[in-house]
Amino acid sequence: MAKRVLTTESGAPVADNQNSATAGAGGPILLQDQHLLEKLARFNRERIPERVVHARGSGAYGYFEVTDDVTGFTRADFLSEVGKRTETFIRFSTVADSLGGADAVRDPRGFALKFYTNEGNYDLVGNNTPVFFIKDPIKFPDFIHSQKRDPFTGKQEPDNVWDFWAHSPEATHQVTWLMGDRGIPASYRHMNGYGSHTYQWTNAEGEAFFVKYHFKTNQGVRSLSGEQAAELVGKDANSHQTDLLQAIERGVNPSWTLHVQVMPAAEAAEYRFNPFDLTKVWPHSDYPLQRVGRLVLDRNPDNVFAEVEQAAFSPNNFVPGIGPSPDKMLQGRLFAYADAHRYRLGVNHTQLPVNAPRAAEADNYGRDGVHATRYGSRHDKNYEPNSYAGPAQTDAALAAPLAIHGWTGTYETPAHTKDDDFFQAGELFRLMSEDEKGRLVATIAGGLSQVTRDDVIEKNLAHFHAADADYGKRVEEAVRALRED
Repeated sequence: MAKRVLTTESGAPVADNQNSATAGAGGPILLQDQHLLEKLARFNRERIPERVVHARGSGAYGYFEVTDDVTGFTRADFLSEVGKRTETFIRFSTVADSLGGADAVRDPRGFALKFYTNEGNYDLVGNNTPVFFIKDPIKFPDFIHSQKRDPFTGKQEPDNVWDFWAHSPEATHQVTWLMGDRGIPASYRHMNGYGSHTYQWTNAEGEAFFVKYHFKTNQGVRSLSGEQAAELVGKDANSHQTDLLQAIERGVNPSWTLHVQVMPAAEAAEYRFNPFDLTKVWPHSDYPLQRVGRLVLDRNPDNVFAEVEQAAFSPNNFVPGIGPSPDKMLQGRLFAYADAHRYRLGVNHTQLPVNAPRAAEADNYGRDGVHATRYGSRHDKNYEPNSYAGPAQTDAALAAPLAIHGWTGTYETPAHTKDDDFFQAGELFRLMSEDEKGRLVATIAGGLSQVTRDDVIEKNLAHFHAADADYGKRVEEAVRALRED
């Protein structure tokens, strides 16, 4: 078989890829060696800024298939009939560590899913936990700073981690999740995924519902102890990437069953918890899980950088029948995610193959900018309205309008009758077996005992006491024992 011809970026054939051009056999390198300069200059620019959070990720292609009729709740076309399939791309990730971090660490996992629907791309951005540490996006940069490497020591500091949580009692629920048995998934295949936020569905009649997404792994939930994780990291820091890649290559295609909780919009105002608070769940006894379909992953990316690192997800990529809710954290992310990708990848990142619509066509008046590949024909205008048959608005809202009232200003979210920062954390603790409780307490105490300030320790202990008296007592005793050693 004839070898393909190596070329420069401009397509010219390369005569010698082993030796630089020089002034004589032993002379200095010539500035005119275009191939050398192009290779070195490109090499200097091979990396792009990594994500501030969710930097370390893995991805795969697949499909979503509808198994149950949900047209009574949403008019989204990709959910319009049983048996309908939509191509998808998913990116799993750790949250706090950098691109070179290990996979098997105690950290929430990102679960970001792109549906290539025939009404445009729909991005669902979630985690492997149904709740989060904070409920207002104005605290997000501070939270992440507290969890990332300290600017002076260059490493994650227990003082920073626990000091932030000491001043953020709403984090107690998620801390209980993270420090529990599911804090270190055995693989991406063996964990659930959650939309976490509350979203709005609107049906063909204009009726609005609030929903929460639950992707239940069909492989079964499996997790690692701290000791197992440390051993695995030593053997293969890329353990979750390795597992996902090899499983799909073997044809062992992982799958998840999607369920939703559905709340009629009229019930939200009087629900006993704030249904838009990201630190809380909706008990299944109030809003049972309703099956929607299944997600199957069946193809690995051909190039991790092009398709996983450059994959861009934004929760403001909605389709008709799906929209946002008043969830404050979601509202902040509607801006922040897309803006992160404009910074990392440029304003035309939506034209990259992994991000571009596949079952629909993007047709708008956006033009130019770095890496623009979509221009339109020479007769197309780049303004609207116009007299030249350019694309026009539909006048059909994607979702139902949200009612608002009151004066502008900065407010704490009004509390519902059963709202507090600790009740659901206590409920989660009381659901655990004795062995699970013991491991949870040992994990929390192992980190909290390293904090140097007694007042920070005391504030955190107060949160666990408020969640459950036995929970607080056990953590307090375990911390004291470790600090006395």
